[in-house]
Amino acid sequence: MKNLLLQIFTWWNGQTIGTRFFTWRSGKKIGEDEFGNVYYQGPETSFGVPRRWVIFNGPAEASAIPPGWHGWMHHRTNVAPSQENYQPREWEKAHKPNLTGTSGAYRPKGSLAGAGERPRVTGDYDAWTPGS
Repeated sequence: MKNLLLQIFTWWNGQTIGTRFFTWRSGKKIGEDEFGNVYYQGPETSFGVPRRWVIFNGPAEASAIPPGWHGWMHHRTNVAPSQENYQPREWEKAHKPNLTGTSGAYRPKGSLAGAGERPRVTGDYDAWTPGS
């Protein structure tokens, strides 16, 4: 019952009832990534390209899409990682979730939420004063 209510009233947690119906009616499952996100392709858009979407495993977080799937989602390639032997490049970093708003977020030295004191201003800045 809880999952049904979440699908009716939320869009940020998995899929909505409308997305479930559209996926059932028009979607073709293309593949799944290592995080459990499922990728679909459907009919063509008004631009003549196939519609592509993802149903996230958990909260909808765009940064949770791996690089290979990101390229497919944005039509940079027509071959999905599940349809080829996709190997990430050596320069591609492993996924790190977006930590904004959490205790793990980056807080530079001197910020209100961080520890430490802001570095002193060097000689490249002169404060404005009236009449100068």
